[in-house]
Amino acid sequence: MVQRFHVGARLSEMAVHNGTVYLAGQVPDDGSLDIGGQTAQVLGMVDRLLAEAGSDKSRILMAQIFLADLADYDGMNAAWDAWVPAGSAPPRATVQARLARPEWRIEIVVTAALAP
Repeated sequence: MVQRFHVGARLSEMAVHNGTVYLAGQVPDDGSLDIGGQTAQVLGMVDRLLAEAGSDKSRILMAQIFLADLADYDGMNAAWDAWVPAGSAPPRATVQARLARPEWRIEIVVTAALAP
């Protein structure tokens, strides 16, 4: 069975299937923030969605990070490093991409395991 959360006309924010949580790309609500602020905001969204599904950031299986500008890489990493639990850093890819809105500097896609 597939469970979908926060279902809209175009996408669901999250789906759970067979013990795995799949998040849609999470983007900041406040496009006026710098990369540190936008990253922290998006990571907070990831935390809330994973908690809603019964998981948490220590159970992330894979993260994909899209940056509008690779010049933001160090600023994003500062926020990421402060957020990710020691010893639980997941496999991760970070690429530059043109995002759907010009004010967005970051988008993060996460796949995680459900807590037992």
